[in-house]
Amino acid sequence: MNTASAHRPLTRALLAGATALACLTLGACGSNPPQADGGKKDSSAKESKLPELRKDPELHKMLPEKIRDAGKMTSVNNGSFPPYEIAGSDGRSLTGASADMATALGQLLGVKIDHVTADGLPSSLTGIKAGRYDLALGPVGDFKDRQKSNDFVDWVREYVVFAVKKGNPEKIESLGDTCGLRIAVMAGGSAEGVIKEQARRCKKDGEKAVRVQSYKDQPGSVLAVRSGRADAFFSSQAPLTYFVKEAKGTLELAGTGESNGFDDLYQGAVVPKDSPLRDVLVKALKKLIDNGTYGAVMKKWGTSDNALKEPGVNLGGEA
Repeated sequence: MNTASAHRPLTRALLAGATALACLTLGACGSNPPQADGGKKDSSAKESKLPELRKDPELHKMLPEKIRDAGKMTSVNNGSFPPYEIAGSDGRSLTGASADMATALGQLLGVKIDHVTADGLPSSLTGIKAGRYDLALGPVGDFKDRQKSNDFVDWVREYVVFAVKKGNPEKIESLGDTCGLRIAVMAGGSAEGVIKEQARRCKKDGEKAVRVQSYKDQPGSVLAVRSGRADAFFSSQAPLTYFVKEAKGTLELAGTGESNGFDDLYQGAVVPKDSPLRDVLVKALKKLIDNGTYGAVMKKWGTSDNALKEPGVNLGGEA
């Protein structure tokens, strides 16, 4: 037998093991690695069909001429904000509550809404401001500093909590319990600013500062907790509830029912400042609420507790 051939299986096995170890260490092998989200998505939710809507001629006329002529517009997403945004590996397919809302909005407005996945929230916001994308349906956290360059059409109310290992070994009950701990957050997100301020507060009070770990996506942050590299992941409750469910008993939520550095937290679609799309989206979302489509989408994806009675513009306060 050829000696080199005999060692090829072993070499391949070692390489595979090294690759798996690198993924575990870096959290960087794909936007939604199975280790992060616990495996298969909720196929029953994805298969549930929503009724098709008729085009509203008046809303269609309100769209910018460029979009009407093209018959489509582009919505950018971050790829890993379940159950709202669950991006496919091709970077252009999307499932989740936001995808269903986009389908309904497209039918109502009489245009197709294409999805593009960007490399993190800062890239999405910069791309909208620069005109590379028409909007981000989101929902994206609405804060005063972000309203300087963009307008928000809010359609969700959120809460910020922690995902921790089962049993909550570090006994995190609120933001005040994080001094000296390793806390994962999404880079550029509102939770990152809050946890960094908490780190300064801890140090000022003579305690050990929070060790902030910033990741470009949610799965990388969840993986850090599951692998023991972080003590908790600090983020929105809706996606963390999804990740905890998919983790099959290895994770749980902590700090629920607390403000955790936030007051009223609104999230919504993002459009360029003073874009005519802002008013179109407000009217279209209001119609989806009135005709029951919005409620059906939120129920389908388990986010009914995050629903608003009506959409609003720039409802968010300070981060």
